[in-house]
Amino acid sequence: MAASESKINMGLRPHVALWETTRFELDVSHPLVMGIVNVTPDSFSDGGLHASSADAISHAETLVEEGADILDVGGESTRPGAASLSADEEWQRIGPVLRQVVKWDIPVSVDTYHPQTMQKALDLGVDIVNDVWAFRQKGALEAVASSRCGLCMMHMHGEPATMQLRPMVGNVMDELSVFFQTQLALIDEAGIDQSRVVLDPGIGFGKTVEQNFEILRKQSQLLHFGHPLMVGWSNKSSLGAVSGLPVDQRLVPSVVAAVLAVERGARILRVHAVAKTVAALSVWKAEAGICDNID
Repeated sequence: MAASESKINMGLRPHVALWETTRFELDVSHPLVMGIVNVTPDSFSDGGLHASSADAISHAETLVEEGADILDVGGESTRPGAASLSADEEWQRIGPVLRQVVKWDIPVSVDTYHPQTMQKALDLGVDIVNDVWAFRQKGALEAVASSRCGLCMMHMHGEPATMQLRPMVGNVMDELSVFFQTQLALIDEAGIDQSRVVLDPGIGFGKTVEQNFEILRKQSQLLHFGHPLMVGWSNKSSLGAVSGLPVDQRLVPSVVAAVLAVERGARILRVHAVAKTVAALSVWKAEAGICDNID
């Protein structure tokens, strides 16, 4: 899948118009949809629905048919209070799925913070490593440094088991700015090309409801780093807090948050509901004058 030509520069700096990954140069001058493939029995949103390899592969096929630009395969839940997995347990879940989907003509991301898993996935030819720890685990930077893979670097306050028990305090945008500045310096020290890096503010990861919506309001401030932004609002508890809806009824709030994030500069949307997000983005693109279906 070759990156299509951009019809319009949506305000991103020229040097980040293409996101470099293992096999693909992805055009991020317009929003891309990353479909979530959870191979786990305990995800907060769809735990158990695709826990077997066969079910996860079938779900991945559906996401591609619905218009996903990227597949993100993970085996460990990072919901608040989630227990951690060993790298071996994680690979038992996601290895068979990755072996299949990496054969398809679509970028494949592995959602992991284990360096051993990163290396095994990269050996298969996986295109992107999506790390909620932003490559802070020992050996993580070394695992990706010698590859050409794309890197998704997310901000998380604390760790999944306790992050919502003691959410961060203070100015969330200042915290994000300091964090990304520090981590990008480490990326430089490791000799990793900055064109490989995408930033994720980590909605819901150790942040209050108010902080999550402050990130949404002020998200464009993060564009000064010159990197594409990835966001994951899909079914998050903050949407439930303001809508009063349970997790299995948060489709509309999730899609609205995704479109608002795009309006504020996000270029990769990590979502469960691919088809509905793609449909919503078609309206946004039409308003922006970049819809192929308008005569």
